[in-house]
Amino acid sequence: MKEQYNGVYVFAQQVDGQISGVSFELVSKAKELASVRGSSVTAMLFGKNVSSLANQLAAYGADKVIVVDDPALEVYTTEPYAHAITEIIHKFMPEIVLFGATAIGRDLAPRVSARIETGLTADCTGLEIDESTGDLRMTRPAFGGNIMATILCSEHRPQMATVRPGVMKRQSPTEQKAEIITFNPKFERNEKYVEIVDVIMHEASKCNICDAKILVSGGRGVGSPDNFKLLEDFAEAIGGTVSSSRACVDAGWVSKDLQVGQTGKTVRPNVYFAIGISGAIQHLAGMEESDIIIAINKDESAPIFDVADYGVVGDLNKILPLLTERVKKARAEKK
Repeated sequence: MKEQYNGVYVFAQQVDGQISGVSFELVSKAKELASVRGSSVTAMLFGKNVSSLANQLAAYGADKVIVVDDPALEVYTTEPYAHAITEIIHKFMPEIVLFGATAIGRDLAPRVSARIETGLTADCTGLEIDESTGDLRMTRPAFGGNIMATILCSEHRPQMATVRPGVMKRQSPTEQKAEIITFNPKFERNEKYVEIVDVIMHEASKCNICDAKILVSGGRGVGSPDNFKLLEDFAEAIGGTVSSSRACVDAGWVSKDLQVGQTGKTVRPNVYFAIGISGAIQHLAGMEESDIIIAINKDESAPIFDVADYGVVGDLNKILPLLTERVKKARAEKK
C-alpha cells in the first residue's frame, strides 16, 4: 500500500570525508518536498568513520541522518552500497529517494531501483509534488534537450530520481541538529563484491566550475585551443574561472570537468561570459540560471543573444584583449 510509505530520503555522497555539493542541494530540495507532504527529510550517510559529518547535512535541512559506518564502505563499490540502501528502504519505507546524478549516483540508483522493483527517473532538472495526487513530478530533458518530459511513478513506491549537480538551489545553512540513527544492514560478502587494489587520483582543475562566481566560457567560435589563452587571461584579470561548451571538450581543447551543458555541469554563477558560444539548447540547459549572461559572438543572429543580458557582436580576438586590459587598469586604479 502506497500509504505505508513516508518521508523524503537523500543519498548523501561523501568521498574522502567530504560530502559532495549535490548532496546539500538535494537535502535543501527534499525539505521543500517534505513540507508539501507533511513529512520529514532523512539523509543516508555511508562510509568509514563518517558520523561526524552528520550535522553538516542537518544544517541544510536533514531532520534525521541514517549512518552506516563500516569498513566495507570506506571506498565506494557497488554491492555493499546498493545492499545498504536496499535494506534501509525495506525497513524505513521512504516515499521518495533522491540521488545526485554523479558517477556514483548513476551507478548506484538503478541497482537499487531494480532490487526494490520501482521506477527511476534519471538526470532530473525539476522536482515538484502534484498536490492533487501526492505523486512526485520528475522533469528531465528528452530528445536531445528539445523537450522537457515530466514523469510520474504512480503505482510503485518509493519514487526515485537522480538529479544533476547544480540544478537545485541549496538553502543557507542553519544551526539545526539532526537525529542520528545508526543502522547495520548486515553485510555478507558475495560474488558481487569486488576488491579495490589501488585508487589512482586524477587531478582535475583547481576550481570546481559549479562553485565559481564568475565563469568565462568558450565555445567552438574560440577557434583553437591556443585561443583559450585569451579566455584564461581575461578570467585571471576579472577573478573568474574558465569553462567551455561540449564542442571544445569533444575537440580535445579542454578537459571534461570544465564542460557546461546538458551533458556537462549545470552552473549558476553571478556572471557568465559566453564567448564564441552559439547558444544551442543543450548548452543553455546548463547555464541559463546564471544571474547575468554576457555574450560575445561575431554572429549577430546567434541564439545566445536571446538569453543574454548584454551582448557584444564582434571578433573575440580583438574584444577580449581590450576587455582584459580595461579590467587590469580598473583594478590597478582601485589599489
